[in-house]
Amino acid sequence: MPIELPIRPLTAETFASFGDVIEADQATMRLINGGTTERFHRLSVAEAEGEGVIISLFRGQPRRFPYEITMMERHPFGSQSFSPLSGRPFLVAVSEDAGGRPGEPQVFLASGSQGINYRRNVWHHPLMVLDTVSDFLVVDRDRPETNLEEFVFDTPYVISEPRP
Repeated sequence: MPIELPIRPLTAETFASFGDVIEADQATMRLINGGTTERFHRLSVAEAEGEGVIISLFRGQPRRFPYEITMMERHPFGSQSFSPLSGRPFLVAVSEDAGGRPGEPQVFLASGSQGINYRRNVWHHPLMVLDTVSDFLVVDRDRPETNLEEFVFDTPYVISEPRP
């Protein structure tokens, strides 16, 4: 029988052990370009073993709820960040490592103005879009080595209908 997971708001503090929340933070703001642009500096750092950091566009299809999490993945050689371009909320599911496999997932609701950067080797679920097709700017590693490890749960976890 599936195990139901609660959905928590995404904050820098609650997500800190998995990576970074990418959002405007006044503490990092600098005025540049003659005062016409606010730069929110160094909100996260891309991790990559060797060369090959790339920028891609992902177009996520909406999930149907209740939704079962049956697997998690991680990237051993580099981080992976997702920044929404469509301004819509999305779900983020992550888990601590439990001896080479993911532990129980934690689910966060990201606003349409928050992005995330998974640190390398952090177990996470693939992109979970809500309601309608949404685009994301993705920064990750692109090398010939396989930078993907997947794990399938014996018992699925379930997410009820999220309420943004």
